[in-house]
Amino acid sequence: MLKWRLLLGVLIIAALVALCRLDHLAARPGTWLMPVAVVLTVLASGEILGLCRSAGLKPIGPVVYLANILLVLSPWIMVVYPPSAGGETAWPMMVLAMGVLLAFLGEMRRYDRSKGVTANLGATVLSMTYVGLMLAVVVQLRLVWGIGALASLVIVVKMGDTGAYTVGRLIGRHKMAPVLSPGKTIEGAMGAVAFSTFGAWISFAWLVPWLSGSDSSSAPWWGWVLFGVVVGISGMFADLAESLLKRDAQCKDSSSWLPGFGGVLDVLDSILLASPVAYIFWGFGLVK
Repeated sequence: MLKWRLLLGVLIIAALVALCRLDHLAARPGTWLMPVAVVLTVLASGEILGLCRSAGLKPIGPVVYLANILLVLSPWIMVVYPPSAGGETAWPMMVLAMGVLLAFLGEMRRYDRSKGVTANLGATVLSMTYVGLMLAVVVQLRLVWGIGALASLVIVVKMGDTGAYTVGRLIGRHKMAPVLSPGKTIEGAMGAVAFSTFGAWISFAWLVPWLSGSDSSSAPWWGWVLFGVVVGISGMFADLAESLLKRDAQCKDSSSWLPGFGGVLDVLDSILLASPVAYIFWGFGLVK
């Protein structure tokens, strides 16, 4: 399983690197990556809806699918049709607000005096924010700061995933979160931070300068070190966050799309909740 997981992980990263390169060379940002993002959004939306339903909740599926697709598309739409006011977050925030409105309207339409309306509304909004809004942040990273920002996020969190799994399987002894995720160990967490920091070095010493056409990154060395550590830890806790949802739904994986990994959401989980942290680093100029 370890060899298969590492092999499949390398293939996924290689495919993403190739797509990032094609998108970087395209005349319009998102030409190659946006269709992929939409497909991943549809698949991940179906999986989060499935987890909610397994937990006994009844989110409104059509609202979730519509809102999440529009949330992911909204940063790209903003490039084509810039808002007159509101800045970079105008379209995503408006889409999310409309999604919440539609969720309320949907619950009003199907209300039959039974209890659970608040919980179902919460499940619908969670499905929109966890998948759609977080993926919109990932798209925003690419559109605002370039393909290097997206690549650095993916490389750091996926290197962290690889480090946690590899080190944990080889020398892991002490459980980190035995109730949430019995397979995760403290040794694996240390491996995740080390691998994430190495991934940050690869990103900012080589990849980002190469994509920007410069000889070296203009960011201070401590910026990318901090990026690797903090974003790597965020990705690790993001993985635990999805484990929390799966435990509540009594599911081992979000689906069985990818053998050895689980579902699409199992692959995206660390990227989703780590994306706002990466956004802050780029927004404050700690990395460039």
